[in-house]
Amino acid sequence: MATEQVSAAGHHAPAATSDGIQESSSWRLWFVLGALLLMALAIAAKMFSLNVQDHVFLQDQGDARSIRTTQLPAHRGLVLDRRGDPLAVSAPVATVWADPKNADLQHPSLGKLASYLKLDRAEMIKNLSKRKRRFLYLKRQVSPEMAERIRQLNIPGVQVDREYKRYYPAAEVASHLVGFTNLDGEGAEGIELAYEDWLAAEPGQELVLRDRLGRTVKHIRSLAQARHGEALKLTVDLRLQYMAYRELKAAVKAHRADGGSLVMLDAKNGEILAMVNQPAYNPNDPKQRRSAALRNRAVTDIFEPGSTMKPLTVSAALMSGKYTVNSEVDVSPGYIRIKGRTIRDHRNYKVLDLTGIIRKSSNVGVSKLALSLDEGSVRNMFYNVGLGRDTGTGFPGERSGQLPYVKEKQVVERATMSYGYGLSVTALQLAQSYLPLANGGILPPVSMILGVAKDNPIRVMPEDVAGSVLKMMETVTQKGGTGTRAAVPGYRVGGKTGTTHKVGNNGYLADQYMSVFAGIAPISNPRLVTVVVVDNPKGQEYYGGEVAAPVFSRSVAGALRLLNVAPDNWPEKTKQVKKRG
Repeated sequence: MATEQVSAAGHHAPAATSDGIQESSSWRLWFVLGALLLMALAIAAKMFSLNVQDHVFLQDQGDARSIRTTQLPAHRGLVLDRRGDPLAVSAPVATVWADPKNADLQHPSLGKLASYLKLDRAEMIKNLSKRKRRFLYLKRQVSPEMAERIRQLNIPGVQVDREYKRYYPAAEVASHLVGFTNLDGEGAEGIELAYEDWLAAEPGQELVLRDRLGRTVKHIRSLAQARHGEALKLTVDLRLQYMAYRELKAAVKAHRADGGSLVMLDAKNGEILAMVNQPAYNPNDPKQRRSAALRNRAVTDIFEPGSTMKPLTVSAALMSGKYTVNSEVDVSPGYIRIKGRTIRDHRNYKVLDLTGIIRKSSNVGVSKLALSLDEGSVRNMFYNVGLGRDTGTGFPGERSGQLPYVKEKQVVERATMSYGYGLSVTALQLAQSYLPLANGGILPPVSMILGVAKDNPIRVMPEDVAGSVLKMMETVTQKGGTGTRAAVPGYRVGGKTGTTHKVGNNGYLADQYMSVFAGIAPISNPRLVTVVVVDNPKGQEYYGGEVAAPVFSRSVAGALRLLNVAPDNWPEKTKQVKKRG
């Protein structure tokens, strides 16, 4: 019998039964079990959603944060001389960059990083603190050794990628011809610019897996193969280039000139064997890339060629049929008046044959020849040998010069054009114009790339005319000629001196000159056509025969030896000694 409890107020309270306790506990148990079941169902639903419904989306998002497409560097094509010596190569370097969003600004090695890259530490940290940026160059073209030291610092957010830097082994010797590339490896000057499509490389692409610090932990697969640039072989012979550079630099320095150019062509096929200029620069040092030193003067600077045109005028006279090699011209009294203008010789040579006109460089004689011909004869000759139009090399900035039309009544202009005034040429054009004289009257195309299809050579004068004028030019370097300093011991050489006043804003400058010598060697079997131009030599010597001719002599002498060209003017005494031996 159940007992009853009496409350303080005297009321009776019913006693708790075991059935009530069981009912209360059962209810709580089922509540907890239901809640757990619901949670399990929710988790299962979420798992299903993550693994089935949202799998692709989440995979893409995860990959976007860990899988990256990176570039595979490719090197630019080599530039080589005709013998395979390198003129431009691509050396491996590295680029150091950072992702400011992931950069650790408290990393203890930041000071070392700034020291390695020669950066101001405070300025570097300031740039890294700009968290909105995801890419920041710290330093480009870092050496591989330094790049490895930076990698070992393991600074979060700082990356080191491989790339290539252009290097020029010949430095300033071939700088104007080869040119250079910009910081991004694109051609900026010279051959590098002209043949950008040929030399340029195409980087490849690959998928890589990176950790949260941006470090590559796995290479997944290649997306595109890197394509390296094609090698380009020039017609230039680096041996001749070095020698020509040395001789021109010495002459410009000795005469305190403003600059100079030297062009050496293969007489048979028009290939450029050497092309140098002063002042020069080292393309490996960006600080030396000043505008005044960058231009390739041999193809960009024009000047009046002066008396170097006289052999071509004599060629036109011979082709007219009015003159022969033995024809004589009265040049007394040493000057001629044409419409109020006076054309003078150095002195009164009285009567000269055509050879004498070239040997003595007679302005009067060549003027009389030109005025006796049809009005277009001299200009047509000049044009046919390449003047007044570019040489077709495709070199950036090449100028075509000026070759004006002159009417029959313009007798002064016709006379002055015959000895190289009133027109303008580049050093390369002038060298090209002498090719027919060295090649039996045939003009081959000028070229600077080896193995590239060329235009067919064309005949611009009869072979006998070219041969006759070539022999006349030989007398210039002999006793009594104006270019005796151009003589090369052991070889027969010919050429023509030229000295012209420079043109200023208000006409010709009385005390500034262009000194020129254009020549051919050896005469018996021409191999080289060489032009030397010295801009504004200062001092007592300024004539072409005094300034430019010695440069021709030294450079051609060295070139003939290097090319193993047999002497054709060996002294008789030496021959006799050899026979006795």
